[in-house]
Amino acid sequence: MLDGLQDRLGRVLKTLRGEGHLTEYHVDVALREIRLALLAADVNVDVVRGFVERVRERALGKEVLTSVTPAQMVTRIVHEELVRILGGETAQLDLKGRPAVIMLVGLQGSGKTTSAAKLARWIKEKKGLFPLLVPADTSRPAAREQLMVLGEQARIPTLDTRELDDPLEIARRGMREARIKGYQVLIFDTAGRLHVDDELMDELEALREILKPKHIVFVADAMTGQDAVRSAKAFHERLEITGVILTKLDGDARGGAALSVREVVGRPILFAGVGEKLDALEPFHPDRMAGRILGMGDVLTLVEKAQEAVDERQQRRLEAKLKKNSFDLEDLRDQLKSLRKMGPLQQVLEMIPGMANALPGGPGSDEAQERQLRRMTAIIDSMTPKERRHPQILNGSRKKRIARGSGTSVEEVNRLLRQYGQMRKLMRRLGKANPRALKRQLGLR
Repeated sequence: MLDGLQDRLGRVLKTLRGEGHLTEYHVDVALREIRLALLAADVNVDVVRGFVERVRERALGKEVLTSVTPAQMVTRIVHEELVRILGGETAQLDLKGRPAVIMLVGLQGSGKTTSAAKLARWIKEKKGLFPLLVPADTSRPAAREQLMVLGEQARIPTLDTRELDDPLEIARRGMREARIKGYQVLIFDTAGRLHVDDELMDELEALREILKPKHIVFVADAMTGQDAVRSAKAFHERLEITGVILTKLDGDARGGAALSVREVVGRPILFAGVGEKLDALEPFHPDRMAGRILGMGDVLTLVEKAQEAVDERQQRRLEAKLKKNSFDLEDLRDQLKSLRKMGPLQQVLEMIPGMANALPGGPGSDEAQERQLRRMTAIIDSMTPKERRHPQILNGSRKKRIARGSGTSVEEVNRLLRQYGQMRKLMRRLGKANPRALKRQLGLR
């Protein structure tokens, strides 16, 4: 995600940190590279121009040039300006009203139908509300069947609209169903087109009059860059959208859409799709995204994912073992399973400062990393309970038996034991750390 932009900006800021003091020349050279990096990432030209001018004005200010660590001050300014163009503060989804109607709009292929199911699941699990999905994409074959299947997988009630051909009648039926049965949120999946046309916009305007939506959310494919931004602007001019969902941000997205849409359209990015699964929808936090782009990681999101992946009883048990310094291979196996629940390993590492490039990327890398986690789990499962609790008893013959049982090699068994030893040392240090101090460092309360 945004790898090219992250690498180029990282190199520029690293070069600045190598300078003892900054001059106007250093700042101009750095900003020229930053401008090229943003343009290569398909960021809107006007957005780039405004960003560079603001950074230059602040970077050449007295506060920076007289600072003890001017390079760090410039990095801070770049981060703050990135946060600004990404939207500033995290946008909140207002769900007042019964029902609160969310109308999803966008072009075909942007991931609108999948986003409808993801959003319904998020509202149910995170907000504790009861949503109703209404499929109204009558132009794409099997679109309504797709949403019904996704709704069933997410355990979200979905209105069966297959016998209706008129989107306006579907809207009336959906509103009636939501009011009669007391659904708190109605998510309406509209038809898309391959491009913006008057027929589509006329239909969406008529639907808006019937639904009176609380939110009109534009769903954009992040991988299409400025095409997504131009489409969002066209939809906004006719419909007055209230926010944006960016899909496929986990793919080969250069970042142009994310860094342009807020400035060009004037509406916040509400959510980011970061995978194909129904739980792969995250609220969009501008400050956290800016941190990822600059290689600073995203510790807060990592903590949130960890809290979701590990149940409270397991967490208390692990804390107790850390205090006693008795972290064993059974605990490591539990942690590996929790790690797999948190999503692709590369995405998890991107949230840890300095770890974005810890694993090799490229096609199939996620599958290779997932396979490696499975092999590590298989090795531990092939041990006896006594061996898992006391790995120091593992000798050559035991390791050969474990390798045969797990379909691996003795070398892989030894590698796992070395990694376990390193993790045990880290856990010992964490166990001795002051929990309040750790929370303060992570920005938690």
